Amino acid sequence: MTNNTHNIAAKSHEDAAKAHHKASAQQIKGDGKMAAEYSKKAHGLSETALRQSTEAHEMTTEHTKSM
Repeated sequence: MTNNTHNIAAKSHEDAAKAHHKASAQQIKGDGKMAAEYSKKAHGLSETALRQSTEAHEMTTEHTKSM
């Protein structure tokens, strides 16, 4: 199960990175409105990724202690 939690966290980080790249691309194009929308989405995805990474780490630590 721990491996699955790490995969889920990794996917969330990838999704956040994609949204950050989209925000950057829109900013470069001069579309501040779309850049702000992607930035807001990226922020939410980053928070989710952090939460999932923390959970995966905690599960790994608990698993290691039980060995």
